[in-house]
Amino acid sequence: MRQLAASAASILLLDYDGTLAPFQTERRQAYPYPPVIPILESILKCGRSRVVIITGRPVAEMGPLLSPLHNIEIWGSHGLEHLLANGTYRQTTIAPETAALLSQAESLLIEAGLAHVTEIKPGGIAVHWRGLPDREIAKVRSCAEKDLSVFAEQPELKLLKFEAGLELRVAHPNKGDAVTSILSGSEHKAQVAYLGDDLTDEDAFRVLNPHGFTVLVRPEYRATSARIWLRPPHELVSFLEQWLNSVSGGRQMRS
Repeated sequence: MRQLAASAASILLLDYDGTLAPFQTERRQAYPYPPVIPILESILKCGRSRVVIITGRPVAEMGPLLSPLHNIEIWGSHGLEHLLANGTYRQTTIAPETAALLSQAESLLIEAGLAHVTEIKPGGIAVHWRGLPDREIAKVRSCAEKDLSVFAEQPELKLLKFEAGLELRVAHPNKGDAVTSILSGSEHKAQVAYLGDDLTDEDAFRVLNPHGFTVLVRPEYRATSARIWLRPPHELVSFLEQWLNSVSGGRQMRS
């Protein structure tokens, strides 16, 4: 934080679900912990930090969850989508052959009766089992793993485990690729931190570790490449408050 206070530029990279917001059975109700949005607004107003959300969610889902915070950069769908702070939107094109494989996987899941727990995303298909009875979770998980693991043998696709779910998606871009792109366009001496919670954030941790500060945000510890572990929400909020204090020169210390 002392280095951050002395730096002219900084980048705060943030995963969303499980990091800024607690998990919810109804995904569209997974709002950030109450202090998060005001702190991020204050950090942005200081003008000394580039704040970026890097999430597995599609960009289109993020607006209602981050409201009233609109002028924030978002990399969605694990880096496949990029929404700049000025509203400019870009999406990486998927090869037709890869899109065809994802379509086949979707058909298999529907035939298996999993349409109600399947989410179609840019560049991926996710199966969610949060909130289901234990017996149904075992059934959904087993069926999803069976149907999707065949496609994961293709080099252009990857099967990812996340909190209460499984996702088949393009191998690249991933969150690590997003971090690489952000770093390549930033000042060399900028202070950078990445906060994330699950296995999809490990790619980002590994990319950033030689260059910045990596933080695992979870109630329980797990093996990770991150250098620091914080428990949400209190330790997370404290970290964000310290970041704000550092980039504002102590003028915006929160109580």
